[in-house]
Amino acid sequence: MNLEKVIFAFFIVLALTLNFGFFIGDMDDPNHHNVYELFAALVVSLIATIMKFGDRAHIGAVLLATSLVADLQLIAAVIVWTMAVHASDAGLTPSIMSSIVSLSGGALLANITSVVILVTETVMFRR
Repeated sequence: MNLEKVIFAFFIVLALTLNFGFFIGDMDDPNHHNVYELFAALVVSLIATIMKFGDRAHIGAVLLATSLVADLQLIAAVIVWTMAVHASDAGLTPSIMSSIVSLSGGALLANITSVVILVTETVMFRR
C-alpha cells in the first residue's frame, strides 16, 4: 500500500464529504448550513488541490482542473457569506443563503467528478 496515494485519496474524499455536509439542508435556511463547515470544506479543498500539482498524467490534469473549479466555487461562496454578514445591512437573507448553497453545490459537483475519476483510475490500475 502506498501511503502517499492513501493520503491523496483521503483529502479528495474528505473535500467531497465536507462539501456535501454543508450543502445538505434547506437552501435558504442559514440554520442548516454552518459557516465553519464551509470554511473546513474550503481549506480541505485547497489542500487537495495542492496535492494534485505533482501529477504529470492527463488524468492528473483533469483532477487538478476539477479541484480548481471546486476551489473557485467555494471561495466565491465564502466571499458572498462574508459580504452579506460584514458589509451588508440586510445580513444573511434567504436569497443570499440560496446563492451560497448553490455555489457550494457547484463545488460539490466538481468534487464528485474528482472522486469518480479517482475511482476509475484506481479500477483501471493494473499491477
